[in-house]
Amino acid sequence: MIEQNPRNLVLLGLDTRSEMFLDAFQNLGYEVVVVGDRPSPDQLLRAELCLIMVYHGVRAPWSALRLKWRLKAAGVPLIGIDRDGPWHMGRLVRQLRLFEWLRVLDIYAPHTLQPTYRFAPQVIYNANAVWQRNFNLHGRTLAEMRDPGFFRWDVSFVGNMDGERYKEHAERERFFALLRPRLEALGLRVLFRNSGGMSEEEQIDVIQRSIINLNYRSSCDHRSRAGVAMSWGLPERCYGVPARGGFMLSDERRHAADDFDPRTEWASYANLEDCITRIQYYLGHFQEARAIAEAAHARVIRDHTYERRAEKLLEVARMWRAARQ
Repeated sequence: MIEQNPRNLVLLGLDTRSEMFLDAFQNLGYEVVVVGDRPSPDQLLRAELCLIMVYHGVRAPWSALRLKWRLKAAGVPLIGIDRDGPWHMGRLVRQLRLFEWLRVLDIYAPHTLQPTYRFAPQVIYNANAVWQRNFNLHGRTLAEMRDPGFFRWDVSFVGNMDGERYKEHAERERFFALLRPRLEALGLRVLFRNSGGMSEEEQIDVIQRSIINLNYRSSCDHRSRAGVAMSWGLPERCYGVPARGGFMLSDERRHAADDFDPRTEWASYANLEDCITRIQYYLGHFQEARAIAEAAHARVIRDHTYERRAEKLLEVARMWRAARQ
């Protein structure tokens, strides 16, 4: 029997206009509509779920609550995506506590499961991923990267390192300022560069032409209150570099073992001294580094795209609805 009103629609609420998720749901055959906080009756009838960014919900809690009431009457779950956890840069504690107290969300989907605000009765791990339109091999091949002569730099990092303007990146700027002279003293080809003013093509070239790409901290790691530990979650870079064929050497991340095989798909370091040691090791074991890079590339393309994240959100939404029937 054919369903009269199939749920073939995904709603993006408030100011959410995530192109990555828009593409992902459309690639899965869903219509995607931005509805603010006023979805129409027809949209509610056809909607599988509604997504909002927690950042927008915290800024506009009463709009989020109005949206929740409309969705609840239609049996549509409101899911909050959070790539800024656990410390929610730029948001005041009282705003976060109000949003937590209102329990606007049905499902909270952050990129880290470390203890943080309890924004919903159900919490699921929703890691970052790659938007394949922008993160791919860009015409290169993994076979090309098996040749040591292909590479221009031994070690690189391209990203926001303007710690004066962006306080959340001050620690990153300090780390690379300490690391650079240590590596150059070893005779290594080093490129640490602020990404401001660089084209996408230039950044891709650095990733693909570097034997080792480093990851160190992201904005959500900022210690916005005393004694706060770094986020367990993986920044998007940890998926984007392998998607482009690069070898990633990352600072330690609790969720790395959830998304990669730590023996064959992941490489990390504990601190500055360990970073230098691990750089020397992988430069001396080039084939091992490339084996990890290729295994990580295959894992990302298979499991860590936004289409895979969208599929999980759809499954969770259906389970949520089934539990209420």
